[in-house]
Amino acid sequence: MPDRLERRMRFPPDIRSIRLVRRIIHDVLADTADVGSAGVGGDVPDFVDDVVLLASELCENAVLHAGTAFDLAVVAGDDEVTVAVTDRGAGALELQLAEPRQRYGRAATHGRGLTLIARLATSWGTRHHADGQHTVWFTVARRSAPRVAVPETLVPAHERTWSAAEEARWLLHVPSSLARRLDPADLVRELAARLRDVVDATAVVVEVDRGDGSGARELARAGALTLEGAVPPGRSLDVPLPTTTGLHGTIRLVLREGADAVRARELTELIAGRIAITAESQFLQEVDQRRRAWTTYLVEASELLGQSLDLDMTVALVPQLVVPRLGTWCAVLLPEASRRLRLAAIAHADEDRLPELRAVLDPDAVPGPPPQLRDRLAAAHRGAAPSWFSEPEDGVAVALRTSGTSTGMLLVGRPAGRSHSPEDLLLIDDIARRAALAVHNARTVGEHVQVSQTLQAALLPRALPQVPQIDFAAEYLPASTGADVSGDFYDVVTVGPQQWLVTIGDVCGKGARAAARTGLVRDVLRALVREGRPLVRAIEMLNDVMVEAGDPQQFCTLAVVMLSRAEHEGWSAVTIDLVLAGHAQPVVIRDDGTAELIGRFGTALGLFEAVDLHCTRHLLAAGETLLLYTDGVTECRRGTEQFEEKRLLEAAAAASGTSAARLVATVREAVQRFAPGSCSDDIALLAVRVEP
Repeated sequence: MPDRLERRMRFPPDIRSIRLVRRIIHDVLADTADVGSAGVGGDVPDFVDDVVLLASELCENAVLHAGTAFDLAVVAGDDEVTVAVTDRGAGALELQLAEPRQRYGRAATHGRGLTLIARLATSWGTRHHADGQHTVWFTVARRSAPRVAVPETLVPAHERTWSAAEEARWLLHVPSSLARRLDPADLVRELAARLRDVVDATAVVVEVDRGDGSGARELARAGALTLEGAVPPGRSLDVPLPTTTGLHGTIRLVLREGADAVRARELTELIAGRIAITAESQFLQEVDQRRRAWTTYLVEASELLGQSLDLDMTVALVPQLVVPRLGTWCAVLLPEASRRLRLAAIAHADEDRLPELRAVLDPDAVPGPPPQLRDRLAAAHRGAAPSWFSEPEDGVAVALRTSGTSTGMLLVGRPAGRSHSPEDLLLIDDIARRAALAVHNARTVGEHVQVSQTLQAALLPRALPQVPQIDFAAEYLPASTGADVSGDFYDVVTVGPQQWLVTIGDVCGKGARAAARTGLVRDVLRALVREGRPLVRAIEMLNDVMVEAGDPQQFCTLAVVMLSRAEHEGWSAVTIDLVLAGHAQPVVIRDDGTAELIGRFGTALGLFEAVDLHCTRHLLAAGETLLLYTDGVTECRRGTEQFEEKRLLEAAAAASGTSAARLVATVREAVQRFAPGSCSDDIALLAVRVEP
């Protein structure tokens, strides 16, 4: 019998393997035990039971807690027996198996095998390998008399080999309950670890190429390559993954010296289909998540671009949406009236580089765009296809096009560390189309607003008359500064050397129809009064014109005043002839600090063929002021409360003795304080003051 007997065997992670381990260790140690105590057919020494017990505990830990295949090494010498059990370390599947043990309390009671080893073994320890393997070993000293040699023919050669069915089952079978709980990447790592165990490879690496230009990347790895990362010739084996999507992959095995490459390839091809399905599942999940993220991004971008119709704000928002998600920098160029492009907005992930980037992208800056970029911009501006450029940095130029017409250019620099992928280009093109539509809408609305404001200004006098000893002042506050044209207006026109026609009115509605009706009212009334018609008759004839238009929804309220300078009891005064056609009563602010409403109500114009109008005469002495206003003042609301005439009189009286402009400003400030920012109607104020 040799002085030293060593056995090394590998077992699958099956509870049946433990029973086989016990029998093998028992037989090996019995064969090397003392004949004096055991002999042929005698009893087994006590220490053999201890070794079998401790070895089975370690194998059980490998099966139940590590969940991997394990290696068993038994070394029996003259004085001691050493047993080592090596598992593959905790993988994804093992972590999932450990979770319910920890949740339901088994974590507090498992691991008693190490306690037994500490009590029964002569010495013991653990080793952790660089490739993730974990070894627990122990030594038990012999406790018997010196043994007598036994014929070597009695020592059995125990070898454990895996059957083809066991290999296939271990490679492919993952319980569905666990497979659903595992992340696809963890499941691929588990399958790679199993393949490494079965084919006895140094390392198994699964690589996939997503086809997005980023190249192949490692999806899972089991084992470790050499420190230098080099693979000896003839020991590397590549098996492609049988994928059906745009994903391409390879399983790379680094075999041990002398390994059976044919068997390794067959087993790898067997598991490649399962790995391909799992890798494709992860790939499709990531694609779906990425598409959901991009869809959300585009929806939010559309919402942000649609929230403002201001051209400058819309253009400034576009680079902020692009950087850094689609590129490290972004610029928007818009054409001027001369069709020459100008830099409208720019953004960079590194704000310190903005001045440098602006200097080479702004056509008006020095040195300006390089020749290559100018050519690319011209080409992209003429066509719909993206144009690539490499100066000043790599990027792509996309035309902002709506209705087949280019409304500007979008420049996007490449993302950090990579080029634009095909998916990036699709998203940039989508953002460009949305931005082009937003810019077009903002520009169209801006032109509409400009036209409307020009029309609104045309309905008001450019300047009020400059008359000695009579002070005119007016303010107009539209409820909206947008494209809506209001129906409120005021007018002051000289009729004679000492006569002035003062009008304030409110045409129902807004927009072009209201503007047209306002112009008609103002011009017809001017013409009739200048022809010398009395106020009441002139207003009646204006009503006839409005009724003939056949649009009762465009009625109008008017307060018409004829101012005449006169001498009254030796001092200068102004006579007021006042006609109210459905309009609010004006206010007279006396020199003594009091304020009162004057005038007699009449019928609004444009509703009925016959109107009831009354002309009243009043005297405006030196130091007194007449204030005319539209209903936007008295009907301004704060909740359910209105400003009303009482507050108007108080505000006007508080400005007694001041200039006409100061009176108008005081009343306007009082209305704005009453309902800051919430007045929904236009406000027109017109004051006439007789200077002391």
